[in-house]
Amino acid sequence: MTDHTDIPITETHHCSCGEQDDGLPELDVRTIPHAIRHGSVIGAFSQVAPGSAMVIVAPHNPLPLLNQLQQINGDSLAVSYLQEGPDAWKVKLARLA
Repeated sequence: MTDHTDIPITETHHCSCGEQDDGLPELDVRTIPHAIRHGSVIGAFSQVAPGSAMVIVAPHNPLPLLNQLQQINGDSLAVSYLQEGPDAWKVKLARLA
C-alpha cells in the first residue's frame, strides 16, 4: 500500500467549514522520478477546474513539459513564471476554459 504522505502536493483548503486558504495547490516535481514526471503533472493539471490554477516547482525550465501541456490543452492553458531559477523554477498553470 502506498503512503500518500509522500506525495509532494501542497493542497489548498476547499470545504464549507468557514476556514479559507487562498493559496494555489503546488506540485514539487523535483521529488517525482524523472520517468513519470510529465505524466504526473499532466494528470494533476487534468484535475484543475476551469478558472483555477496550480503551481509546479521544477529543477529546470520545464519547456518540454509546457509544450506537451500546450498540445493537450490548447488555448485553455495559461502559463506564467513565478520564479526562474537558479535552483527552482515555479510555474503557474491556469485552466482558462
